[in-house]
Amino acid sequence: MRPIRADEVAAVHVFHHDPAVAGFNWVGFRSDSHLAREHSENGFLTEDVGRLLVEADGAAAGMVTYRRGRYGVQGVYYEIGIVVLPEYRRRGIGWRAQAMLAAYLFEHMPVQRVQAITQAENVAEQKALLRAGFQFEGTIRAAEFRAGEWRDCQLYSRLRHDAGPDL
Repeated sequence: MRPIRADEVAAVHVFHHDPAVAGFNWVGFRSDSHLAREHSENGFLTEDVGRLLVEADGAAAGMVTYRRGRYGVQGVYYEIGIVVLPEYRRRGIGWRAQAMLAAYLFEHMPVQRVQAITQAENVAEQKALLRAGFQFEGTIRAAEFRAGEWRDCQLYSRLRHDAGPDL
């Protein structure tokens, strides 16, 4: 896991907007005109939102993201996400990257909770989150509009004091 370089900004578009790569995360075509500007301003890394490249075998294998949210007045949390290129799936890269991202956020941000939301039918991601030390919290009904209908999602979380996996 590392910051995304300027010459890799085009890959960010692929991770988000290529239906074959985004899989369950694909929500239609979107403009990527803001990506180069955003990268030049902050390198895709702020306290509120960030993107990091996942490497495997010396190549870009995917991308993890984080976004700060809030429950109530003081309940700051980070929500994480991941996309792994099809040729790198089913190799344990995803759960490790998510476990590393949670550990990174706990080490560098004053936050108690890291959470992830995935589609109810995305069983592979649910297993990856459990392996990364997250716990299932429940179903969020009709949480996401995708492929022409409202769909349920699953909420997972890891708290600062929860044991993480052995990496």
